[in-house]
Amino acid sequence: MTRSIDRNATDSREPQSPLAHLSEDDLERIAKELDAIHDEVYSSLGDKDRRYIKNVIATQRQLVVAGRVLLFASSYKPAWVAGTACLGVAKILENMEIGHNVMHGQWDWMNDPDIHSSVWDWDTASTAEAWKHSHNYIHHTFTNIRGLDKDLGYEIMRIDPKQKWHPVYLAQPFYNALLTVLFEWGVALHDLDLEALWAGKKTPGQVLEELKGIAGKARAQFVKDYVGWPLVSAALFGLAQTALQGRLPQPKTSRIARRLRSIGSGSGKWSAAAGLADRYLPGVEKTFLATLLADVTANIIRNVWAHAIIFCGHFPDQTYTFSKREVENESRGGWYVRQLVGAANIEGSPLFHILSGNLGYQVEHHLFPDMPSTRYAEVAPKVKDICERYELPYNSGPLGKQWLMVHRTIARLAFPGGKARPKPGPYRRTDDSQGGPVPSEAARFRRRLPAEHPDAGPEHAGGGVAVDPPPR
Repeated sequence: MTRSIDRNATDSREPQSPLAHLSEDDLERIAKELDAIHDEVYSSLGDKDRRYIKNVIATQRQLVVAGRVLLFASSYKPAWVAGTACLGVAKILENMEIGHNVMHGQWDWMNDPDIHSSVWDWDTASTAEAWKHSHNYIHHTFTNIRGLDKDLGYEIMRIDPKQKWHPVYLAQPFYNALLTVLFEWGVALHDLDLEALWAGKKTPGQVLEELKGIAGKARAQFVKDYVGWPLVSAALFGLAQTALQGRLPQPKTSRIARRLRSIGSGSGKWSAAAGLADRYLPGVEKTFLATLLADVTANIIRNVWAHAIIFCGHFPDQTYTFSKREVENESRGGWYVRQLVGAANIEGSPLFHILSGNLGYQVEHHLFPDMPSTRYAEVAPKVKDICERYELPYNSGPLGKQWLMVHRTIARLAFPGGKARPKPGPYRRTDDSQGGPVPSEAARFRRRLPAEHPDAGPEHAGGGVAVDPPPR
């Protein structure tokens, strides 16, 4: 399939396409340079990369253990706060840096039977199969093409003024707030792709099977987080209270005891049972409820963080969207440039990038979705080099700025009308701290491995990335 962007197809009222000044030869050279960056990284993957992902997985599991141990004492506020924080960070790591990236096929090159896109599943509501289709294939192939990219506003929000307005969008600030808290469930329902059902591209039986998959994920999360672990915490508190003969601090009365007294109506048997419940169960009940609240809070922390990172990487003012006509017969270079200008980076510290799954480098992720996320910082200067030499924008900004832009857009475009906000110009290097010029990205990063170099690694075949760019 060959596609090339029609650079003359844009409406005269829209910002000029960032590809308008590029010739077909330019696009071909851009494709070869970006292919070479990809191959250079793949030719150098090895033990250091393998150790990184295994260390992240080990750290995430250690955080889970620490959180669960702390939540055994969840009736005490300091332990509750520390345990909830550990669990929230663990869920973020599992969702962003591990689950998202493993299922993208970024670590398939290791041929590890446990860390592979074909077998990995994650602690979220989306099934691996549905997510890999809707995200890896649909979103990463048709990025920001209106009417094709179903992640463009997740089909429930108008986030580009060129999307047709409908009265249902008046409520989008409200359901965006709801989506923030319940993001994993919104994504799972989005992955169902009910539009394909209405269009006859999907059978009711397929939808039913996918609903069963979501129900299975929901059941597993409910049993694990909202029944199993609270019961474990409560049982351990009860054992400790029994061993210490009721010396652990706890509320004076038990909810169960109050219920027994109301049932017994003064009966000696019920009164004795209520007395035992008052002695041993108040702490058990409090621990159960406190652990339950901690698990709910940790899942909300993960959802809010994932929503912020995903939205800030896709919907700030700087990003471009495209019509179907613009991408007819798109070349590989055109596909690369569309990925580049359809995403936005989020600036932050190394810890921020780990917690964001390195999706602070959303531009690099869209260019190379199957590249191990730890290499995005390494290739970012080379991408800037290309942007500088071919006069392309390189979208980037701090989290707060990107977040405010996204939510301003969601609020404004809930109403009719709206116009595209100004887009950034071509990337330019910044001056150093003393105000003098610094070497350009092009001067600093000239080293390349051409795609035909014998040391260049081939594009691997894996079960995670089904993205379909035009061929080389």
